[in-house]
Amino acid sequence: MTRSIYYCLTGGLAAVVLVASLGLAVPAMAQDQTSGDTTSDDQENFSKEHLAAARAAIEGGNAFRSFDDILPVIADKTRTLFIRTNPSATKVIDEVTNEVALKLANRRPELDHTIMKVWARRFTTEELKEIATFYRSPVGKKFADLGPELTALSIGAAKQWGDVISTEMVTRVREELNKRGYKF
Repeated sequence: MTRSIYYCLTGGLAAVVLVASLGLAVPAMAQDQTSGDTTSDDQENFSKEHLAAARAAIEGGNAFRSFDDILPVIADKTRTLFIRTNPSATKVIDEVTNEVALKLANRRPELDHTIMKVWARRFTTEELKEIATFYRSPVGKKFADLGPELTALSIGAAKQWGDVISTEMVTRVREELNKRGYKF
């Protein structure tokens, strides 16, 4: 396996882990967050203009980029599954997994289309055009470029804050319970 194919298949695991941890993965049948209903392709139709506006907004914000590593992560998990079953076949498992992953890569437009419909379901064509216009502005470009870093730093800050609050809560609850005659 060449180094570039390996990188293509395994690079950027952190982004997928982050996306998955935030619950941002999009299923084939997109779930409508407002009603909880699932909506299939044959139940809704968006105009070409509406979907084009969704694509422009998504691309402007680099939102598709968050999903680039789904296939490499699946390939890595598949590879690991088969290698654990038969470690002596590692070389062949790597080769076959890479071949299959590269063949499945052409299915990525399915995900992109689903993501566009998720956005189209929540924004009008005009709103999507405004979002795309924002992302073409200097501050919008900066925001899109810094998005992953801002998200990672924000998640880190939230984790640190939660750890501090958790420790403080346990300490205060223990103190209060001790005051009330319970020893913890």
